[in-house]
Amino acid sequence: MAAAKKSTKKATTPKAKAEVETTVAYEDDYAPVATEHVEVEEWEIKDRTYLLLGNKTPLVFTLPMRHTAKRPLLWYDAEVRHQRELRYATNQPSPFVDEQEGHVTLSHVIMRDGALFVPKEKQNLQKMLSLYHPLKDKIYFEMDDKQDAIDELDLMDLQFDAAAAAKSMDIDLAEAIMRVEMGSKVAELSSKELRRDVRMFARNNPALFLELANDENIAVRNVAVKAVEAGLITLAPDQRTFLWASTSRKIMTVPFSENPYSALAAFFKTDEGIEIYQTVEKKLG
Repeated sequence: MAAAKKSTKKATTPKAKAEVETTVAYEDDYAPVATEHVEVEEWEIKDRTYLLLGNKTPLVFTLPMRHTAKRPLLWYDAEVRHQRELRYATNQPSPFVDEQEGHVTLSHVIMRDGALFVPKEKQNLQKMLSLYHPLKDKIYFEMDDKQDAIDELDLMDLQFDAAAAAKSMDIDLAEAIMRVEMGSKVAELSSKELRRDVRMFARNNPALFLELANDENIAVRNVAVKAVEAGLITLAPDQRTFLWASTSRKIMTVPFSENPYSALAAFFKTDEGIEIYQTVEKKLG
């Protein structure tokens, strides 16, 4: 996104002196692009709130609300097969210029502290912001309590599933998962510490935890790491070759650009590597 251009002007009343009105022009967002038809679903009459995306929370932010050459506000209408000009007028029921009649009263639309509340009585403004404005979901978005509830419920379900899996998880698999998160430090943990940490990991990152728990290669990869840590297998300094530590005999060559331990885990699952894997498991106890 292009750098924002800011212009400021001094307030004319004592009350407004603390506010700086900022109009931000995002040139990339206004660059000519191929527009697509937006399907208008059944419209619900309700109060709506709009928030700026990201961490942008200026004291006062003015949204562009009428079409100009510099900041085009256009919406493609598939029925008539052309783009229609947008303009917010407080005394007009439609946000489309071609549907507005007579004298129009234009108005600034200002988001304060990154938020804008629009009551249900202002249907023309709501529809322009929710359905037609080209900067929706680029600079600002509409709060959706129903979708937020769905997302929160999905997260709660993930957390529940992850917590249940962590509670009944085999200690070796728990170690394998935490090795991904903590690296070699996991070898220093007691079994109680390991079970505590794996439950905390499941609670804080349920999606990743479940993904790792269902990864059939992670336990094999953990054996590969433990074999190197225990001194049974040696990884050459160039990170390209695994050797038996006792004889320096080559076990395998790591394919270019692959993670060494992931490559060794994949090798263990081959016909050639399965016997080596079983030998390593026995020696690890």
